[in-house]
Amino acid sequence: MVNPAEFIEEKIEEIADAVGEQNAVIGLSGGVDSSTAAALAYEAIGDQLTAVYVDTGLMRKGETDEIRETFDYMDSLHIVEANDRFLEELAGETDPEEKRHIIGEQFIREFETVAREVDADYLVQGTIYPDRIESEGTIKSHHNVGGLPERIDFDGIVEPMRDLYKDEVREVARALDLEEIISERMPFPGPGLAVRIIGEVTEEKLEVAREANHVVEEELEEYEPWQALAAVIGKATGVKGDNRVHGWVVAVRSVESRDGMTARAQELDWDTLQRMQSRITGAHENVARVVYDVTHKPPATIEYE
Repeated sequence: MVNPAEFIEEKIEEIADAVGEQNAVIGLSGGVDSSTAAALAYEAIGDQLTAVYVDTGLMRKGETDEIRETFDYMDSLHIVEANDRFLEELAGETDPEEKRHIIGEQFIREFETVAREVDADYLVQGTIYPDRIESEGTIKSHHNVGGLPERIDFDGIVEPMRDLYKDEVREVARALDLEEIISERMPFPGPGLAVRIIGEVTEEKLEVAREANHVVEEELEEYEPWQALAAVIGKATGVKGDNRVHGWVVAVRSVESRDGMTARAQELDWDTLQRMQSRITGAHENVARVVYDVTHKPPATIEYE
């Protein structure tokens, strides 16, 4: 296990040495990985760092406002409204790996645009060890590793937490005195809701996925899952009022894990499951069914794409 105090001291020096007198940008999503990396980089190079939050349109409900409030101490926080660009690039794409690569490349292009504005030569990322393992193998590409484009307009990429597991990142976050809403926050995928939508990403699917994920996170908070989510997985027939509908099927997933490399589906009581399905089907007129995923990892992954 990592020694947080020693790790922080070592990585602050590493970041400062890597960046030198130059400027850097960091991709900030609000999750514990990128937030911890941002805190380390801010300690290391201060005003040389520009934190960039890209509103992709694929984020959780209220995410952008929460980012503004949580990171208002960073004078250099730069919020980029890019939802139209991401949806345009994803239009028509159904292949999971291609979707990840599209999102990874678009993130880099957004970071490059800001970097040119602030004259930054380095990119800091919150990549952690499981990201590298899964991307270097044949499981899936992470948007910040295997999903990166071949051409990147930075002198270097700095990844201070590349050798840490998620539980170790949380220890470092606590040692940095990050707010509990960050240090204890459940994982959320870098590609956002796009990997919780089977097939093409559309405005309607995003609306369903965003509201369903909000319901799941609220309802399952007391279970303290490693990760809890809702995914739009297809369509099926249903009945709303007196009408037959061909509506969306939403899968709910909640798992326990230590490091995300393996996971076990949680056992939820019937009342909780029924309350979730009632709220999710009631939140959108075109949701016909809610199912609960009981598959462990392996054989499944935690996310759907």
